[in-house]
Amino acid sequence: MKKPRLGFVGLGWIGRNRLEAVVQSDVAESCALQDVSEAARNEAQKLAPEAFVTSSFAELLEQDLDGVVIATPNRFHAEQAIASLERGFAVFCQKPLGRTASETRSIVEAAQRSGRLLGVDLSYRNIPALRMVSSLVETGALGKVFAVDAVFHNAYGPDKPWFYDFSLAGGGCVLDLGVHLIDLALEPLHFPRLTRIDSSLYAHGRLLPKPSRQVEDYAAAKIDTVDETTINLSCSWNLHAGREANIELTFYGTGGGASLRNVNGSFYDFMGERSNGTEKETLNTTADSNWQWGGLATLEWVKQLANSNTFNPQVERLIDVAEVIDQIYGRS
Repeated sequence: MKKPRLGFVGLGWIGRNRLEAVVQSDVAESCALQDVSEAARNEAQKLAPEAFVTSSFAELLEQDLDGVVIATPNRFHAEQAIASLERGFAVFCQKPLGRTASETRSIVEAAQRSGRLLGVDLSYRNIPALRMVSSLVETGALGKVFAVDAVFHNAYGPDKPWFYDFSLAGGGCVLDLGVHLIDLALEPLHFPRLTRIDSSLYAHGRLLPKPSRQVEDYAAAKIDTVDETTINLSCSWNLHAGREANIELTFYGTGGGASLRNVNGSFYDFMGERSNGTEKETLNTTADSNWQWGGLATLEWVKQLANSNTFNPQVERLIDVAEVIDQIYGRS
């Protein structure tokens, strides 16, 4: 099978990590690299020394490519993804796909018009333990799921200044971390219609008005579905969490519960657990999930691209996720 020819846009830490995953797996040709930073370009070129390197996004679009991997600040996702799709390239974009539901919808519609494959880097979807937990929900093994607790507290905040600039980021920890939780909670529930969303957003311990153009560092939300399921969500940056991170997704059903939990504050090691009353069953070992999961979603998209570059309608669900985020922010 012919290896897809890829261009990489945005070569910061995440962009280089996704490039490295592709290079090491040897599933695609890394043909073009673009970043406005010379230092970032030089570091990325060490991974793909034969690639065409440029500071110009327009020049990258002139290359002979099958797909583009985008890892730039949120502000540029819509314009770069749409331009790539209109050029006829498939697109894999860092999350969030758009800063708002409107931006997200415009990208998905561009993919529909071009008929090209669109993917988003929601890396936690591909954790083996998460798939085990989701399967218990989807198959009805937990009975009627009536509550979900979704938590992502990061004891650190992003180290790039643009994350704290509302015009570039579009939001704070909800867009950065909450997007994962909303997607992971709604997916196994088959994206039910939502009836009510209540939320509180904070910055440096101060409650923010809604909507606000200040970037939040703590958020809590209660999301009710038409199926009478309540999702309790909380996420944060720089919280005094006592560990590097606290990540947990728990589904409570009439026939049992199931959880995904990070191990000892790790961003990489996860355990899946099934519970029944006071009893608990481990679904996997840490060795099962101790993998470089950061590149898993990228590699999955590359495999899809190698098979077919055509539009996958499942990506339309990302509009639903973006609409939930808009409501959390009080934008709709």
